[in-house]
Amino acid sequence: MSATGLANLFNQPPLNQYRVHLFNDFSSFKAALSETPFFSLIYSLSDEREERRNCLVAFREMSLAHGAIQRIVMASNEIEARLVSHLSPSRLHGIISKSASLSSLQSELATLLSETRRVNDNMLNNWNVSQSRMLSPTERAILRYMSSGYSIPEIATRLERNIKTIRAHKFNAMVKLGVNSDVGLLDAADILKYLPATDPRRCLIAAQIYS
Repeated sequence: MSATGLANLFNQPPLNQYRVHLFNDFSSFKAALSETPFFSLIYSLSDEREERRNCLVAFREMSLAHGAIQRIVMASNEIEARLVSHLSPSRLHGIISKSASLSSLQSELATLLSETRRVNDNMLNNWNVSQSRMLSPTERAILRYMSSGYSIPEIATRLERNIKTIRAHKFNAMVKLGVNSDVGLLDAADILKYLPATDPRRCLIAAQIYS
């Protein structure tokens, strides 16, 4: 969804009660934040892992420095929504898949935006988490080691576990993240580094309520 498409989304009821500001990067948003009292920040992704990492970094920073501002992710599809949900280092107010119908997008955004200043624990935030448990600390550790190039035997040595146990944890992580190959798992593992990309292509939407 382009910036124009996102702007049009907010030009229609019930979202047209909000004043939206579009930003191409997080630094521009932070500069505007000093002058504008935004209550919600929506990060629109486009299915690129560098972008996911930047999103997670930005929202972690927001949760620490501006915890009162609502944080919503618009993922490209259900798979990306699942990855972000499982790997986010900070709690989110909502995760929405842009593959949903236009009416569903509008309805879900309207519901989330009406819940200002409260971390949303309802089904809109956890629709994908309800299908499976979050990654365990051991599963996260295995993914971190994989992203650093360690083999399964080396990871087993590092974690002082046997190889069969490490493989079982790896399989569980794949099931939870909805991936079916080592390539997909490494994609998720890479996100855990939380390293910002050098040239992200993203769209940030900051919202105000019309007075």
